[in-house]
Amino acid sequence: MSAELDALTVVNQLRDLAADPLNRRAIVEDQGCLPGLILFLDHPNPQVVYSALLAVRYLAECRANREKMKDELGMMLSLQNVMQKTTSPGETKLMASEIYEILQSAGKEEAAQADAAAASCRRKAQFFLGSNNKRAKTVVLHIDGLDDSTRRSLCEEALLKIRGVISFTFQMAVKRCVVRIRSDLKAEALGSAINSTKVMKAQQIVRTENGGERIVPFQEDSSVEVEENTDIPDYLPEEDSPSQEQDKAVQRVGSMTEGIGWLSTAANFLTRSFYWPNST
Repeated sequence: MSAELDALTVVNQLRDLAADPLNRRAIVEDQGCLPGLILFLDHPNPQVVYSALLAVRYLAECRANREKMKDELGMMLSLQNVMQKTTSPGETKLMASEIYEILQSAGKEEAAQADAAAASCRRKAQFFLGSNNKRAKTVVLHIDGLDDSTRRSLCEEALLKIRGVISFTFQMAVKRCVVRIRSDLKAEALGSAINSTKVMKAQQIVRTENGGERIVPFQEDSSVEVEENTDIPDYLPEEDSPSQEQDKAVQRVGSMTEGIGWLSTAANFLTRSFYWPNST
């Protein structure tokens, strides 16, 4: 297994673990994982950089993490480098800019608000990421027929054709897909694309006022114009990992015990692969 493939496997695992709010504090508090993600931001493989950015974006959703992330050695500088690098794709620069703005504002909120947000981050999943950012939003889909890797590949192909899709993560055990999109893209476009496969049907999961979930079908007769995507980098499919552990991580989102157990494996890899300067 090549070093690059190892890096891609590890960053994909961290991305999937960071997608679960219950794992975000543990990842940031680990001594090796956050510095490793920062180094991945300077990786020559654009897929590794994009996946690392998505992981960092998930971690920044937890307010209690932001101050530590901002102060972590190399974090803000690496984000600036991604934003300024001429070879970075547009969506990669956009995500780096979002993260930079979020972390830059860390510490300006009142301590009481930070504590309340941290408790909320630990207690329940957040289905709408980046609600304070006007340029991106997250849609959670329930997909009937999402039963195996073949169907998942069809779903990936359908979503990749839509201009404005930034990223997506599958939760196969519950037939869900968390899709991050530009704010000007309608959720109906996602449903239309998935329904066009003829073997799967998508519905949207929304939060109710009491904190529960409600499944909302897309209108059958709604005509949504979908602009073909030609600019963003290739999304990182789950099959990039040669092992089965990545699929397990996706299927078991919400398991804090298993997430922390895997963090030690990731930290060992990062320790072996990189030299960490001693802090003074």
